Amino acid sequence: TGTTSTRPAPPTSGGKAQAGAAGTTAHALSLLNQKQYDAALAEAKQIAAADAKNSEAWKIAGFAEYYLKRYAEAAENLQRALDLRRASGASDAETEDALARAYFFAQDYERAQPLLAAATSRAGAQADAGMLYYRGLSEFNLKRSADAESSFNAAVKADPKNTGALFYLGRIAFDRKDFNAAINMLNRATTGDPRLVQGWTLLTYSYLQRAGAQPAGPKADADYLAAVRASESLARLRPDEDSFALQAQALFSSKQYARAAAVLEPVAAKPAAQGTTLYLLGYAHVQAQNFPKAIAALERAAAKTPDNADVYRLLGFSYESSKQYAKALAAYEKGLQLAPSDAYFKESAERVRPAVKP
Repeated sequence: TGTTSTRPAPPTSGGKAQAGAAGTTAHALSLLNQKQYDAALAEAKQIAAADAKNSEAWKIAGFAEYYLKRYAEAAENLQRALDLRRASGASDAETEDALARAYFFAQDYERAQPLLAAATSRAGAQADAGMLYYRGLSEFNLKRSADAESSFNAAVKADPKNTGALFYLGRIAFDRKDFNAAINMLNRATTGDPRLVQGWTLLTYSYLQRAGAQPAGPKADADYLAAVRASESLARLRPDEDSFALQAQALFSSKQYARAAAVLEPVAAKPAAQGTTLYLLGYAHVQAQNFPKAIAALERAAAKTPDNADVYRLLGFSYESSKQYAKALAAYEKGLQLAPSDAYFKESAERVRPAVKP
């Protein structure tokens, strides 16, 4: 998530061209700058094989691997280059930063984080927003939420349109149930990147959660409608079953049951429809008191998810409302088997049993 480039600038020469049996690092570097990454890698590796202490060769090899998106290999080469530089008493911020990125994209967050912290806290230098974002995401993946939040805030301060940092600030706020902050950050993230699927998903949930946490009234209703709008944006971007299911739940919250059914029906018509989708469609039809359609959806849901007691709750109610008492009793009894302590099933079974002909 985010808009930060993953490509560092090509390395500059570390000084005089270092010669090896297979050529010079200057030539390997020129190949790298011409984006001939495989050729640059091969030449740099040949030089390093002939002279294992040639830090420039290891550095070029690391950058070439990085550009080829072989991040673990890039990190190994860049680490060797950096170790050689440090052993000679030299510093090399360029290699340190490239190594930080390589570890990050290799998902080696333990090694990436210290390097990213160093890269974003150099005296007299303005921290790069992208590196701050990588630092925050490394800390987030290391379960260091407070540190991650601080890094993401710094990234947003450096670049107010850093959608990745805004998204994760929203996610952190959501996790601690601060839905006001989550909604603020996620609105900024989705404004900056209207195609941010994760942002629209979490924004929908945030509105639903905030609405559910306050008394019924105009404010809650406004949040439910905002959830509907966010879910519509999500469904346009990612028109799949999960998106339509979330959109339906948002529509339920604003009592738009017919619209929810219309959203779900095309997906539910497919043989591979999930049991959850069929249950939601059944729920929509029950709320609209269209029991024949509810029964059709819920019978399929029961076949797909036979251990879901909630399916039998709605299925029994739909059968009972349609005066199909024997089927209602069977559904309630199945629900009671799955949830023996649920009084609803016991009371419902006792209610319809006298209507079932022996």
